[in-house]
Amino acid sequence: MRFLSLACLAALNAVLIFGAEKYTGPIPPKTDIPYLLHADQLVETEAGEAKEETKKDSVVAILPGASSPARTPLAEPIFIIKTQKLSAERISAFKLDVKNGTREVVINSQGRRKSRDLTKPIFVNVTRLGDNLYKIEVDQMLENGEYTLSPEGSNQTFSFEIY
Repeated sequence: MRFLSLACLAALNAVLIFGAEKYTGPIPPKTDIPYLLHADQLVETEAGEAKEETKKDSVVAILPGASSPARTPLAEPIFIIKTQKLSAERISAFKLDVKNGTREVVINSQGRRKSRDLTKPIFVNVTRLGDNLYKIEVDQMLENGEYTLSPEGSNQTFSFEIY
């Protein structure tokens, strides 16, 4: 009995020292693009570049089109990304508003309604899975709609729709 307890303790220490099990899921075929994880399938997010416009007292990032072709039914999506240039820890998620056939998000707001208009990022957890391989998990239930991931300080976007 004592041997079994010591063996279990040694196994637990090995997991704590060497990390969790090796990731065996699908690997993205392209670097620096987040992929939605659907069981053992990957769905490429819509890569794009947001254009900034000033509207009233706000700076708005605008993406063309009313919806993204990358779609998921998952309210708490999980992404897999293999990085080369991007830093997975610096990626944030944002909800997009659909207006006049485009998707937009307020990124800077001034004036009286400043705090109310500014879109806050959605919290995500980033886990290292291996060499330059990361899992990004949205840490809250999201409503149906349009969303994007964007590296901090960049107009680069990786959009998706929850339906």
